[in-house]
Formats: sequence, structure tokens, C-alpha cells
Amino acid sequence: MNRWDGLDEFVAVAECGQFAAAGKRLGLSTSQVSRQVARLEERLQTRLFYRSTRRVALTEAGQTFLLHCRRLQDAREEALRAVGDLAGEPKGLLRMTCAVAYGERFIVPLVNQFMSRHSQLRVDIELDNRPLDLLQEGLDLAIRLGRLQDSRLVATRLAPRVMYLCAAPTYLQRAGQPANLSALSEHNCLIGSSDLWHFQEQGREVQVRVAGNWRCNSGQAVLDAALHGVGLCQLPDYYVQTHLRSGALVSLLEHLRPPNTAVWALYPQQRHLSPKVRLLVEHLREGLSAQASRSAQR
Repeated sequence: MNRWDGLDEFVAVAECGQFAAAGKRLGLSTSQVSRQVARLEERLQTRLFYRSTRRVALTEAGQTFLLHCRRLQDAREEALRAVGDLAGEPKGLLRMTCAVAYGERFIVPLVNQFMSRHSQLRVDIELDNRPLDLLQEGLDLAIRLGRLQDSRLVATRLAPRVMYLCAAPTYLQRAGQPANLSALSEHNCLIGSSDLWHFQEQGREVQVRVAGNWRCNSGQAVLDAALHGVGLCQLPDYYVQTHLRSGALVSLLEHLRPPNTAVWALYPQQRHLSPKVRLLVEHLREGLSAQASRSAQR
């Protein structure tokens, strides 16, 4: 005899209050339901119901057992959904967010590529440089850059992210190269979203507050100013690598480069991921990896 026999019948009787109504719900005869519950009570060596001619009522043991049985039923349904989702087609609405410049350049094209393969999926993308609260905003997925702070979310690493300190040759001819971190105070630093720049010195991470006559909260704008020789900049690899290879920018203080951070996919904690989130995260990881490989070969 299966140890699970009688559990569904027991829950149905407890919720319906009658054996006949429970049988109707389950598509069984009243006698079948009654026999299964009786066998369950026999296995447990305890009475689960007080029986009368019209209705049944749970005993104290029955009330305790019902709580656990409902959890078991929920877990069983969750397991069945999880297995079914492994081969499931992404569908429905997926709401996500990402920083503006990175989203426009890297994430949105990959999402569009993903959508072309999954016609039942709808996507709502919020490009915003503010870190939106996923739970409060009802978002399924966020792409975050750098270090993470929200421990309530599950994080999957999509790609590495390397920060470069660099400047145009025209600026360096005019102002010279900084020999160390303290020398940054003698230079015009192009400030983006923060005036705290990160480095690693003698095995530990340090922050340096920089100053300059130029500020804009756009990485692309910072890059343009650096290319025009306005000052020093600290930007991620995906902004500057092409210009470093062409010689339009020069990498500086490479021995003090901060530890690699990353590009992350964040999503709320769940027992299992829906196909739309799980498969999109996999697609983004593969797509960003392929882009990095192509960039390295140029």
C-alpha cells in the first residue's frame, strides 16, 4: 500500500465536511472515499474525524494532520510545475529593468533576439539608472552592474566587468600621466554618476574622491569628453576597449585596477524560476559571452 494513499481523500473530506461531497469533488464514490480515510486512520493509529450522520468534524490530530497534508499537496504541485516548466515555452508578460546605456547597447538587442524565438512572450523593459525595487515595482528581472547590495534577491552572474582608468593622448601630452593615486588630485577628472573612483592597492580595495570641471551622469558622455581630451575617466570595459585598441585612449595605473566586478541578473527568491525568466537569463549569459569573445578577437 502506498504511504500517500488516502491523503487527498482526507483533505477533501476535511474541506467539504462530508464524504459524499468529497467523493463528488474527487470523482469517487462515497464508499471509496470512506474506505481510503479509514485505512489512513488505521495506518496512523489515530482518529482523524468525529463522524455524525450529516457532517464530519476534525479531531485535534486531524487538524494537525490537515496542515501538513496541505503543505505536502502544495509541494507536490510545485514539483510537478517545476518539472513541466523545464520544457515549458516562455509566455506571458515579463517585466524587467536595466541601466539606460548598458540596456540600450547590450541587453535590449539580446531580449529582442530572444523574443523573435518565443512568440507567446510579452516584455516590458524599464531602462532606468536608478536601482528600482523589484518587489515593490512588481518586476521579474533586473540587470545590475557592479557590486550588489540587495540580499533579498537571487543573483546570477552574466558577465565580467572590468573598470579602466584612461585618457586621450592629447590630454596626457598636456597634463602628463598620474604616477600614483595621490596624483589624481592634480588632474581634471571626468565625473560620471559618482566622484568616488575604485582601485586596488596592496591587495585591498580603496576609494579615491576625485574632482574636475566636468560632470555628467552618462557613461557615453564621459567617454566622449575623454576622447576629446577633456580629462581622465574611469569607465567599464565595454565603453573603452575599442578605443584602447585603436590608441584613441591610453590605459593608466593598470597595476591599481580594481577587482573585477560583474554584470548580474537579479530576480526575487522563488522555489523555481518560470521558463520566461530562466531561459532569458541563460540567453543573456550566452549572448554577452559571445559578444565579449568577438570583441576580444577584433
